[in-house]
Amino acid sequence: MADKNITILAIESSCDDTGAAVIRDGVVLSNVTATQHVHEMYGGVVPELASRQHQAHIVPVVDAALKQAGVSVHDLSAVAFTKGPGLLGSLIVGVSFAKSMALALNLPLIDVHHMHAHVMAHFAERPYPDFPFLCLTISGGHTQIIRVNSPLNLEILGETMDDAAGEAFDKTGKMLGLPYPAGPVIDKLAQSGKPVFKFPEPQTEGLHFSFSGLKTSILYFLQKEMAADPEFIQKHTNDICASVQYTIVSILLNKVKQAVVTTGIKQVAIAGGVSANSEVRRRFSESASELGWKLFIPAFEYCTDNAAMIGITAYYKYLEGRFTDQTAAPEARMDIG
Repeated sequence: MADKNITILAIESSCDDTGAAVIRDGVVLSNVTATQHVHEMYGGVVPELASRQHQAHIVPVVDAALKQAGVSVHDLSAVAFTKGPGLLGSLIVGVSFAKSMALALNLPLIDVHHMHAHVMAHFAERPYPDFPFLCLTISGGHTQIIRVNSPLNLEILGETMDDAAGEAFDKTGKMLGLPYPAGPVIDKLAQSGKPVFKFPEPQTEGLHFSFSGLKTSILYFLQKEMAADPEFIQKHTNDICASVQYTIVSILLNKVKQAVVTTGIKQVAIAGGVSANSEVRRRFSESASELGWKLFIPAFEYCTDNAAMIGITAYYKYLEGRFTDQTAAPEARMDIG
Protein backbone atom coordinates (compact mmCIF):
# COMPACT_ATOMS: atom_id res chain seq x y z
CA MET A 1 0.00 0.00 0.00
CA ALA A 2 1.35 3.43 -0.94
CA ASP A 3 2.46 5.87 1.72
CA LYS A 4 -0.08 8.57 2.61
CA ASN A 5 0.40 12.31 2.80
CA ILE A 6 3.04 12.39 0.08
CA THR A 7 3.08 16.14 -0.51
CA ILE A 8 5.10 17.45 -3.44
CA LEU A 9 5.88 21.01 -4.47
CA ALA A 10 6.34 21.10 -8.24
CA ILE A 11 7.95 23.81 -10.34
CA GLU A 12 7.60 24.35 -14.11
CA SER A 13 9.77 26.84 -16.02
CA SER A 14 10.48 25.28 -19.40
CA CYS A 15 9.43 28.23 -21.58
CA ASP A 16 7.61 31.46 -20.71
CA ASP A 17 5.16 30.32 -18.01
CA THR A 18 6.28 30.16 -14.38
CA GLY A 19 4.29 27.49 -12.58
CA ALA A 20 4.11 26.05 -9.08
CA ALA A 21 1.73 23.43 -7.76
CA VAL A 22 1.19 21.32 -4.67
CA ILE A 23 0.19 17.67 -5.12
CA ARG A 24 -0.80 15.40 -2.22
CA ASP A 25 -1.16 11.67 -2.86
CA GLY A 26 -1.69 12.35 -6.55
CA VAL A 27 -4.39 14.99 -5.97
CA VAL A 28 -3.89 18.59 -7.12
CA LEU A 29 -4.24 20.98 -4.15
CA SER A 30 -3.09 24.10 -6.02
CA ASN A 31 -1.87 25.04 -9.47
CA VAL A 32 -0.57 28.58 -10.00
CA THR A 33 0.83 29.99 -13.24
CA ALA A 34 2.30 33.41 -14.07
CA THR A 35 2.20 34.14 -17.80
CA GLN A 36 4.72 36.44 -19.46
CA HIS A 37 3.24 39.09 -21.77
CA VAL A 38 6.51 40.81 -22.61
CA HIS A 39 7.04 38.56 -25.66
CA GLU A 40 3.90 39.65 -27.52
CA MET A 41 5.57 42.68 -29.10
CA TYR A 42 8.36 40.48 -30.51
CA GLY A 43 6.15 37.86 -32.15
CA GLY A 44 7.75 35.02 -30.21
CA VAL A 45 9.46 34.10 -26.96
CA VAL A 46 12.73 35.94 -26.34
CA PRO A 47 14.85 33.55 -24.21
CA GLU A 48 16.76 36.22 -22.28
CA LEU A 49 13.57 38.06 -21.34
CA ALA A 50 11.90 34.78 -20.41
CA SER A 51 14.60 33.82 -17.92
CA ARG A 52 14.49 37.27 -16.31
CA GLN A 53 10.71 37.05 -15.93
CA HIS A 54 11.04 33.63 -14.30
CA GLN A 55 13.40 35.15 -11.74
CA ALA A 56 10.81 37.80 -10.94
CA HIS A 57 7.85 35.42 -10.79
CA ILE A 58 9.11 32.26 -9.14
CA VAL A 59 9.04 33.31 -5.47
CA PRO A 60 5.53 34.86 -5.59
CA VAL A 61 4.19 31.89 -7.59
CA VAL A 62 5.61 29.30 -5.17
CA ASP A 63 4.32 31.29 -2.21
CA ALA A 64 0.84 31.48 -3.77
CA ALA A 65 0.79 27.73 -4.52
CA LEU A 66 1.69 26.85 -0.92
CA LYS A 67 -0.89 29.26 0.52
CA GLN A 68 -3.69 28.08 -1.80
CA ALA A 69 -2.95 24.48 -0.84
CA GLY A 70 -2.86 25.34 2.86
CA VAL A 71 0.55 23.70 3.09
CA SER A 72 3.70 24.73 4.94
CA VAL A 73 7.17 24.04 3.56
CA HIS A 74 7.60 21.73 6.56
CA ASP A 75 4.73 19.54 5.27
CA LEU A 76 6.55 18.80 2.00
CA SER A 77 7.81 15.32 1.14
CA ALA A 78 9.78 16.33 -1.97
CA VAL A 79 10.44 19.09 -4.48
CA ALA A 80 9.93 18.38 -8.18
CA PHE A 81 11.01 20.39 -11.20
CA THR A 82 11.08 20.36 -14.98
CA LYS A 83 14.53 19.22 -16.08
CA GLY A 84 13.85 19.64 -19.80
CA PRO A 85 13.36 19.98 -22.66
CA GLY A 86 12.93 23.72 -22.98
CA LEU A 87 14.76 27.05 -23.06
CA LEU A 88 17.98 26.59 -21.13
CA GLY A 89 17.86 29.98 -19.38
CA SER A 90 14.27 29.38 -18.27
CA LEU A 91 15.02 25.87 -17.05
CA ILE A 92 18.04 27.07 -15.06
CA VAL A 93 15.82 29.34 -12.95
CA GLY A 94 13.39 26.56 -12.01
CA VAL A 95 16.03 23.89 -11.48
CA SER A 96 18.21 26.18 -9.35
CA PHE A 97 15.28 27.25 -7.21
CA ALA A 98 14.10 23.66 -6.68
CA LYS A 99 17.58 22.44 -5.77
CA SER A 100 18.12 25.30 -3.33
CA MET A 101 14.77 24.75 -1.65
CA ALA A 102 15.32 21.00 -1.36
CA LEU A 103 18.78 21.55 0.06
CA ALA A 104 17.54 24.07 2.64
CA LEU A 105 14.71 21.78 3.76
CA ASN A 106 16.66 18.51 3.42
CA LEU A 107 14.08 17.14 0.99
CA PRO A 108 14.49 14.69 -1.92
CA LEU A 109 14.46 16.02 -5.48
CA ILE A 110 12.49 14.65 -8.43
CA ASP A 111 13.33 15.63 -12.00
CA VAL A 112 10.56 15.48 -14.61
CA HIS A 113 10.53 15.43 -18.41
CA HIS A 114 8.23 18.18 -19.67
CA MET A 115 6.51 16.09 -22.37
CA HIS A 116 6.13 13.11 -20.02
CA ALA A 117 4.29 15.52 -17.74
CA HIS A 118 1.92 16.60 -20.53
CA VAL A 119 0.94 12.94 -20.92
CA MET A 120 0.43 12.57 -17.16
CA ALA A 121 -1.80 15.67 -17.08
CA HIS A 122 -4.59 13.18 -17.79
CA PHE A 123 -4.27 12.04 -14.16
CA ALA A 124 -4.87 15.50 -12.71
CA GLU A 125 -8.64 14.96 -12.83
CA ARG A 126 -10.90 11.94 -13.25
CA PRO A 127 -11.84 10.07 -15.34
CA TYR A 128 -8.39 8.57 -15.91
CA PRO A 129 -7.47 6.57 -19.02
CA ASP A 130 -6.63 2.89 -18.51
CA PHE A 131 -3.26 1.49 -19.56
CA PRO A 132 -2.20 1.10 -22.26
CA PHE A 133 -3.46 4.19 -24.08
CA LEU A 134 -2.30 6.34 -26.99
CA CYS A 135 -1.45 9.96 -26.34
CA LEU A 136 -1.07 12.65 -28.99
CA THR A 137 1.07 15.44 -27.53
CA ILE A 138 0.75 18.66 -29.53
CA SER A 139 2.42 21.92 -28.55
CA GLY A 140 4.53 24.74 -29.91
CA GLY A 141 7.67 22.64 -29.71
CA HIS A 142 6.51 19.02 -29.94
CA THR A 143 4.19 16.73 -31.86
CA GLN A 144 4.30 13.06 -30.85
CA ILE A 145 2.18 9.93 -30.70
CA ILE A 146 3.07 7.99 -27.56
CA ARG A 147 2.03 4.55 -26.36
CA VAL A 148 1.61 4.86 -22.60
CA ASN A 149 2.05 1.46 -20.98
CA SER A 150 2.17 2.67 -17.37
CA PRO A 151 2.78 5.98 -15.57
CA LEU A 152 6.54 5.66 -16.10
CA ASN A 153 6.69 3.50 -19.24
CA LEU A 154 6.24 5.56 -22.41
CA GLU A 155 7.08 4.55 -25.98
CA ILE A 156 7.23 7.07 -28.83
CA LEU A 157 5.50 5.65 -31.90
CA GLY A 158 5.84 8.75 -34.06
CA GLU A 159 7.04 12.35 -33.84
CA THR A 160 7.61 15.40 -35.98
CA MET A 161 10.65 15.28 -38.23
CA ASP A 162 10.93 19.08 -38.36
CA ASP A 163 8.41 21.61 -37.03
CA ALA A 164 5.66 21.07 -34.48
CA ALA A 165 1.93 21.63 -35.01
CA GLY A 166 1.89 24.61 -32.67
CA GLU A 167 4.74 26.20 -34.57
CA ALA A 168 2.76 25.80 -37.82
CA PHE A 169 -0.08 27.77 -36.22
CA ASP A 170 2.24 30.51 -34.94
CA LYS A 171 4.20 30.88 -38.19
CA THR A 172 0.97 31.06 -40.18
CA GLY A 173 -0.22 33.76 -37.82
CA LYS A 174 2.95 35.72 -38.46
CA MET A 175 2.35 35.51 -42.24
CA LEU A 176 -1.18 36.83 -41.69
CA GLY A 177 -0.04 39.64 -39.39
CA LEU A 178 -1.81 38.20 -36.34
CA PRO A 179 -0.58 38.75 -32.76
CA TYR A 180 1.54 36.17 -30.93
CA PRO A 181 0.68 33.55 -29.82
CA ALA A 182 -1.37 33.04 -32.97
CA GLY A 183 -2.90 29.63 -32.27
CA PRO A 184 -5.86 30.87 -30.19
CA VAL A 185 -6.40 33.80 -32.58
CA ILE A 186 -6.51 31.51 -35.62
CA ASP A 187 -8.92 29.23 -33.75
CA LYS A 188 -11.26 32.16 -33.02
CA LEU A 189 -11.15 33.60 -36.56
CA ALA A 190 -11.60 30.15 -38.12
CA GLN A 191 -14.99 29.82 -36.45
CA SER A 192 -16.26 32.61 -38.74
CA GLY A 193 -14.67 31.10 -41.86
CA LYS A 194 -14.83 28.00 -44.02
CA PRO A 195 -11.97 25.67 -45.11
CA VAL A 196 -12.29 26.62 -48.79
CA PHE A 197 -8.55 26.72 -49.57
CA LYS A 198 -6.76 23.40 -49.97
CA PHE A 199 -3.24 22.72 -48.74
CA PRO A 200 -1.35 19.45 -49.32
CA GLU A 201 -0.87 17.06 -46.41
CA PRO A 202 2.81 16.04 -46.11
CA GLN A 203 3.48 12.40 -46.88
CA THR A 204 5.59 10.94 -44.08
CA GLU A 205 6.69 7.45 -43.15
CA GLY A 206 4.77 5.52 -40.52
CA LEU A 207 3.39 7.62 -37.69
CA HIS A 208 5.82 10.51 -38.08
CA PHE A 209 4.78 14.11 -38.78
CA SER A 210 6.12 17.00 -40.85
CA PHE A 211 4.85 20.57 -40.85
CA SER A 212 7.72 22.40 -42.53
CA GLY A 213 6.38 21.72 -46.03
CA LEU A 214 2.90 22.84 -45.02
CA LYS A 215 4.26 26.19 -43.81
CA THR A 216 6.07 26.63 -47.13
CA SER A 217 2.94 25.82 -49.16
CA ILE A 218 0.94 28.35 -47.12
CA LEU A 219 3.61 30.99 -47.74
CA TYR A 220 3.66 30.37 -51.52
CA PHE A 221 -0.13 30.37 -51.64
CA LEU A 222 -0.31 33.74 -49.88
CA GLN A 223 2.42 35.24 -52.07
CA LYS A 224 0.63 34.12 -55.24
CA GLU A 225 -2.76 35.43 -54.12
CA MET A 226 -1.31 38.71 -52.84
CA ALA A 227 0.38 39.31 -56.20
CA ALA A 228 -3.03 39.15 -57.86
CA ASP A 229 -4.85 41.02 -55.08
CA PRO A 230 -2.83 42.94 -52.45
CA GLU A 231 -5.86 42.90 -50.12
CA PHE A 232 -6.37 39.14 -50.35
CA ILE A 233 -5.43 38.43 -46.71
CA GLN A 234 -7.68 41.18 -45.34
CA LYS A 235 -10.61 39.95 -47.47
CA HIS A 236 -10.20 36.25 -46.65
CA THR A 237 -8.56 36.10 -43.20
CA ASN A 238 -11.29 33.94 -41.64
CA ASP A 239 -11.34 31.45 -44.53
CA ILE A 240 -7.53 31.23 -44.58
CA CYS A 241 -7.49 30.51 -40.82
CA ALA A 242 -10.25 27.91 -41.20
CA SER A 243 -8.40 26.24 -44.10
CA VAL A 244 -5.03 26.11 -42.33
CA GLN A 245 -6.58 24.87 -39.11
CA TYR A 246 -8.58 22.21 -40.94
CA THR A 247 -5.42 20.94 -42.67
CA ILE A 248 -3.33 20.80 -39.47
CA VAL A 249 -6.06 18.93 -37.60
CA SER A 250 -6.51 16.54 -40.54
CA ILE A 251 -2.81 15.68 -40.42
CA LEU A 252 -2.99 14.99 -36.69
CA LEU A 253 -6.23 13.02 -36.89
CA ASN A 254 -5.15 10.82 -39.79
CA LYS A 255 -1.96 9.78 -37.99
CA VAL A 256 -3.86 8.95 -34.81
CA LYS A 257 -6.36 6.88 -36.79
CA GLN A 258 -3.40 5.02 -38.27
CA ALA A 259 -1.92 4.50 -34.79
CA VAL A 260 -5.19 3.06 -33.47
CA VAL A 261 -5.36 0.59 -36.37
CA THR A 262 -1.67 -0.34 -35.97
CA THR A 263 -1.78 -0.90 -32.19
CA GLY A 264 -5.40 -1.93 -31.69
CA ILE A 265 -5.58 0.51 -28.75
CA LYS A 266 -8.82 2.51 -28.75
CA GLN A 267 -8.14 4.68 -25.72
CA VAL A 268 -6.92 7.99 -27.15
CA ALA A 269 -5.70 10.95 -25.14
CA ILE A 270 -4.67 14.41 -26.34
CA ALA A 271 -2.27 16.66 -24.43
CA GLY A 272 -0.27 19.86 -24.83
CA GLY A 273 -1.25 23.46 -25.58
CA VAL A 274 -2.75 22.74 -29.01
CA SER A 275 -5.20 20.29 -27.41
CA ALA A 276 -7.11 23.41 -26.29
CA ASN A 277 -7.95 24.10 -29.96
CA SER A 278 -11.69 23.86 -30.59
CA GLU A 279 -11.29 22.17 -34.00
CA VAL A 280 -9.02 19.52 -32.48
CA ARG A 281 -11.57 18.79 -29.78
CA ARG A 282 -14.54 18.77 -32.16
CA ARG A 283 -13.09 16.52 -34.84
CA PHE A 284 -11.39 14.11 -32.44
CA SER A 285 -14.67 13.83 -30.51
CA GLU A 286 -16.53 13.09 -33.76
CA SER A 287 -14.00 10.41 -34.71
CA ALA A 288 -14.17 8.90 -31.23
CA SER A 289 -17.96 8.55 -31.59
CA GLU A 290 -17.72 7.14 -35.12
CA LEU A 291 -14.86 4.70 -34.47
CA GLY A 292 -15.60 3.59 -30.91
CA TRP A 293 -12.65 5.30 -29.24
CA LYS A 294 -12.61 6.39 -25.61
CA LEU A 295 -11.28 9.97 -25.80
CA PHE A 296 -9.55 11.90 -23.01
CA ILE A 297 -8.73 15.62 -23.13
CA PRO A 298 -7.60 17.44 -19.96
CA ALA A 299 -9.24 20.60 -18.66
CA PHE A 300 -7.80 23.74 -20.25
CA GLU A 301 -5.57 24.60 -17.27
CA TYR A 302 -3.81 21.24 -17.64
CA CYS A 303 -3.38 21.53 -21.44
CA THR A 304 -1.04 24.52 -21.41
CA ASP A 305 2.27 24.47 -19.52
CA ASN A 306 1.57 24.08 -15.81
CA ALA A 307 3.19 22.73 -12.66
CA ALA A 308 0.36 20.38 -11.68
CA MET A 309 1.34 17.97 -14.47
CA ILE A 310 4.94 18.09 -13.18
CA GLY A 311 3.73 17.23 -9.69
CA ILE A 312 1.49 14.37 -10.90
CA THR A 313 4.42 12.81 -12.76
CA ALA A 314 6.68 13.34 -9.76
CA TYR A 315 4.18 11.57 -7.51
CA TYR A 316 4.47 8.36 -9.55
CA LYS A 317 8.26 8.69 -9.59
CA TYR A 318 8.20 9.16 -5.79
CA LEU A 319 6.23 5.91 -5.39
CA GLU A 320 8.99 4.05 -7.25
CA GLY A 321 11.84 5.86 -5.51
CA ARG A 322 13.10 7.58 -8.66
CA PHE A 323 14.87 10.60 -7.21
CA THR A 324 17.71 12.77 -8.43
CA ASP A 325 20.28 14.76 -6.47
CA GLN A 326 22.05 18.11 -6.29
CA THR A 327 24.12 17.32 -9.39
CA ALA A 328 20.98 17.51 -11.56
CA ALA A 329 21.30 19.97 -14.43
CA PRO A 330 18.74 21.30 -16.93
CA GLU A 331 18.73 19.93 -20.48
CA ALA A 332 17.44 21.99 -23.40
CA ARG A 333 17.08 18.76 -25.42
CA MET A 334 16.07 15.60 -23.68
CA ASP A 335 14.73 12.20 -24.71
CA ILE A 336 11.44 11.23 -23.12
CA GLY A 337 12.82 7.80 -22.19
